[in-house]
Amino acid sequence: MSNLHYSNPEPRDPSQPFHDGGTKLDFSLVDFWQWSASDLLNNVTRGHLAEFIVARALGAADGVRIVWAAYDLLLPVAGGRELKIEVKSAAYLQGWEQDQLSRIQFDIRKTKLLDQNTSRYAGTAKRQSDVYVFALLKHQDRPTVNPLDLSQWDFYVVPTTTLDQEMPAAQSLSLPALKKLTAAVPYSALRPTVSKATRK
Repeated sequence: MSNLHYSNPEPRDPSQPFHDGGTKLDFSLVDFWQWSASDLLNNVTRGHLAEFIVARALGAADGVRIVWAAYDLLLPVAGGRELKIEVKSAAYLQGWEQDQLSRIQFDIRKTKLLDQNTSRYAGTAKRQSDVYVFALLKHQDRPTVNPLDLSQWDFYVVPTTTLDQEMPAAQSLSLPALKKLTAAVPYSALRPTVSKATRK
Protein backbone atom coordinates (compact mmCIF):
# COMPACT_ATOMS: atom_id res chain seq x y z
CA MET A 1 0.00 0.00 0.00
CA SER A 2 1.27 3.47 -0.89
CA ASN A 3 2.47 5.73 1.92
CA LEU A 4 0.53 8.98 1.43
CA HIS A 5 1.73 10.73 4.57
CA TYR A 6 2.83 14.30 3.81
CA SER A 7 6.12 15.67 5.09
CA ASN A 8 7.60 19.10 4.45
CA PRO A 9 10.10 19.16 1.55
CA GLU A 10 13.80 19.64 2.14
CA PRO A 11 15.96 22.09 0.17
CA ARG A 12 17.40 20.44 -2.91
CA ASP A 13 20.91 20.68 -4.33
CA PRO A 14 20.58 22.84 -7.49
CA SER A 15 23.23 20.73 -9.23
CA GLN A 16 21.17 17.56 -8.76
CA PRO A 17 20.90 15.93 -12.21
CA PHE A 18 17.87 14.44 -13.89
CA HIS A 19 18.15 10.76 -14.76
CA ASP A 20 16.23 8.17 -16.71
CA GLY A 21 16.29 5.13 -14.48
CA GLY A 22 20.00 4.55 -14.00
CA THR A 23 21.08 6.83 -16.84
CA LYS A 24 22.23 10.31 -15.86
CA LEU A 25 20.98 13.02 -18.22
CA ASP A 26 22.75 16.21 -19.26
CA PHE A 27 20.47 18.66 -17.44
CA SER A 28 19.99 19.44 -13.78
CA LEU A 29 17.56 20.95 -11.32
CA VAL A 30 19.04 24.43 -11.75
CA ASP A 31 18.28 24.18 -15.48
CA PHE A 32 14.62 23.63 -14.61
CA TRP A 33 14.63 26.54 -12.17
CA GLN A 34 16.24 28.78 -14.80
CA TRP A 35 13.67 27.71 -17.38
CA SER A 36 10.62 28.05 -15.13
CA ALA A 37 11.43 31.03 -12.90
CA SER A 38 13.56 33.50 -14.87
CA ASP A 39 10.64 35.79 -15.72
CA LEU A 40 10.67 37.77 -12.48
CA LEU A 41 7.92 40.12 -13.70
CA ASN A 42 5.46 37.26 -14.01
CA ASN A 43 2.81 37.66 -11.31
CA VAL A 44 3.33 34.23 -9.78
CA THR A 45 7.12 34.31 -9.84
CA ARG A 46 7.22 37.91 -8.59
CA GLY A 47 5.00 36.89 -5.67
CA HIS A 48 7.38 34.09 -4.73
CA LEU A 49 10.33 36.44 -5.13
CA ALA A 50 8.71 39.02 -2.83
CA GLU A 51 8.19 36.36 -0.17
CA PHE A 52 11.84 35.35 -0.47
CA ILE A 53 13.08 38.95 -0.25
CA VAL A 54 11.03 39.57 2.90
CA ALA A 55 12.13 36.24 4.35
CA ARG A 56 15.78 37.14 3.83
CA ALA A 57 15.28 40.56 5.41
CA LEU A 58 13.71 38.96 8.47
CA GLY A 59 16.08 36.01 8.74
CA ALA A 60 13.21 33.62 8.09
CA ALA A 61 14.29 31.99 4.82
CA ASP A 62 15.24 28.59 6.21
CA GLY A 63 13.73 25.49 4.69
CA VAL A 64 11.40 25.47 1.67
CA ARG A 65 8.36 27.58 0.83
CA ILE A 66 5.13 25.77 1.76
CA VAL A 67 2.58 26.48 -0.96
CA TRP A 68 -0.58 25.59 0.98
CA ALA A 69 0.29 27.32 4.27
CA ALA A 70 -2.24 29.81 5.70
CA TYR A 71 0.48 32.48 5.88
CA ASP A 72 3.81 32.95 4.15
CA LEU A 73 6.44 33.21 6.87
CA LEU A 74 7.01 32.36 10.52
CA LEU A 75 9.32 34.65 12.48
CA PRO A 76 10.48 33.67 15.98
CA VAL A 77 10.04 36.55 18.43
CA ALA A 78 10.56 37.16 22.14
CA GLY A 79 8.75 34.93 24.58
CA GLY A 80 9.01 31.84 22.43
CA ARG A 81 6.26 33.02 20.08
CA GLU A 82 6.23 32.81 16.31
CA LEU A 83 4.94 35.74 14.30
CA LYS A 84 2.82 34.83 11.27
CA ILE A 85 3.57 37.06 8.30
CA GLU A 86 1.64 37.45 5.05
CA VAL A 87 3.49 38.91 2.05
CA LYS A 88 1.56 40.50 -0.80
CA SER A 89 3.22 41.89 -3.91
CA ALA A 90 2.31 44.21 -6.76
CA ALA A 91 4.09 45.96 -9.61
CA TYR A 92 3.52 48.64 -12.22
CA LEU A 93 5.26 46.54 -14.88
CA GLN A 94 4.07 43.05 -15.81
CA GLY A 95 5.42 40.10 -17.76
CA TRP A 96 3.31 40.93 -20.81
CA GLU A 97 2.71 43.77 -23.28
CA GLN A 98 1.10 46.80 -21.59
CA ASP A 99 -0.62 49.93 -22.85
CA GLN A 100 -0.26 51.58 -19.45
CA LEU A 101 1.17 50.95 -16.00
CA SER A 102 -0.81 48.57 -13.82
CA ARG A 103 -3.02 49.92 -11.07
CA ILE A 104 -1.62 48.84 -7.71
CA GLN A 105 -3.96 46.62 -5.73
CA PHE A 106 -3.22 44.13 -2.95
CA ASP A 107 -5.32 41.13 -1.94
CA ILE A 108 -6.38 41.25 1.74
CA ARG A 109 -9.41 38.95 1.65
CA LYS A 110 -10.16 36.68 4.58
CA THR A 111 -9.51 32.96 4.21
CA LYS A 112 -10.32 29.72 5.98
CA LEU A 113 -7.57 27.57 7.47
CA LEU A 114 -6.61 24.38 5.66
CA ASP A 115 -6.85 21.39 8.04
CA GLN A 116 -3.74 19.30 7.32
CA ASN A 117 -5.41 16.16 8.66
CA THR A 118 -8.46 16.33 6.39
CA SER A 119 -7.15 18.51 3.53
CA ARG A 120 -10.32 20.57 3.88
CA TYR A 121 -10.80 24.23 4.66
CA ALA A 122 -12.49 24.75 8.01
CA GLY A 123 -13.37 27.36 10.61
CA THR A 124 -14.37 30.97 10.24
CA ALA A 125 -12.83 33.02 7.46
CA LYS A 126 -10.33 35.54 8.81
CA ARG A 127 -6.96 37.10 8.05
CA GLN A 128 -4.63 34.38 9.24
CA SER A 129 -1.43 36.34 9.81
CA ASP A 130 -0.26 38.72 12.54
CA VAL A 131 1.40 41.18 10.16
CA TYR A 132 1.11 42.00 6.46
CA VAL A 133 4.10 43.08 4.40
CA PHE A 134 3.05 44.71 1.13
CA ALA A 135 5.93 44.58 -1.35
CA LEU A 136 5.70 47.00 -4.27
CA LEU A 137 8.06 46.78 -7.21
CA LYS A 138 7.83 50.53 -7.78
CA HIS A 139 10.09 50.88 -10.83
CA GLN A 140 8.22 52.15 -13.89
CA ASP A 141 10.75 51.94 -16.73
CA ARG A 142 10.74 48.57 -18.52
CA PRO A 143 14.25 48.75 -20.05
CA THR A 144 15.83 49.25 -16.63
CA VAL A 145 13.49 47.30 -14.31
CA ASN A 146 15.37 44.72 -12.25
CA PRO A 147 13.49 42.93 -9.44
CA LEU A 148 16.85 41.82 -8.00
CA ASP A 149 17.72 45.48 -7.31
CA LEU A 150 16.02 45.97 -3.97
CA SER A 151 16.22 49.77 -4.31
CA GLN A 152 13.44 49.36 -6.89
CA TRP A 153 11.09 48.02 -4.20
CA ASP A 154 9.07 49.71 -1.45
CA PHE A 155 7.74 47.81 1.55
CA TYR A 156 4.72 48.66 3.67
CA VAL A 157 4.21 46.92 7.01
CA VAL A 158 0.75 46.80 8.57
CA PRO A 159 -0.39 44.82 11.62
CA THR A 160 -3.37 42.63 10.81
CA THR A 161 -5.26 44.22 13.71
CA THR A 162 -5.04 47.55 11.88
CA LEU A 163 -6.56 46.05 8.73
CA ASP A 164 -9.30 44.40 10.76
CA GLN A 165 -10.13 47.69 12.49
CA GLU A 166 -9.88 50.01 9.48
CA MET A 167 -11.31 47.79 6.74
CA PRO A 168 -12.82 44.63 8.22
CA ALA A 169 -14.82 43.62 5.13
CA ALA A 170 -12.39 44.73 2.40
CA GLN A 171 -11.05 42.15 -0.02
CA SER A 172 -8.45 44.38 -1.64
CA LEU A 173 -6.33 47.38 -0.75
CA SER A 174 -5.33 50.17 -3.13
CA LEU A 175 -2.02 52.00 -2.85
CA PRO A 176 -3.62 55.33 -1.78
CA ALA A 177 -5.53 53.50 0.97
CA LEU A 178 -2.36 51.68 2.04
CA LYS A 179 -0.43 54.95 2.29
CA LYS A 180 -3.06 56.23 4.72
CA LEU A 181 -2.20 53.33 7.03
CA THR A 182 1.59 53.42 6.91
CA ALA A 183 4.62 54.82 5.11
CA ALA A 184 6.91 52.91 2.77
CA VAL A 185 10.28 51.66 4.01
CA PRO A 186 13.30 50.38 2.07
CA TYR A 187 14.64 46.84 2.31
CA SER A 188 17.26 47.86 4.87
CA ALA A 189 14.55 49.06 7.28
CA LEU A 190 12.18 46.14 6.82
CA ARG A 191 13.27 44.03 9.78
CA PRO A 192 13.10 46.78 12.44
CA THR A 193 9.79 47.99 10.99
CA VAL A 194 8.25 44.53 11.31
CA SER A 195 9.58 44.24 14.85
CA LYS A 196 8.07 47.62 15.73
CA ALA A 197 4.73 46.67 14.18
CA THR A 198 4.47 43.59 16.38
CA ARG A 199 4.66 45.74 19.51
CA LYS A 200 1.63 47.84 18.57
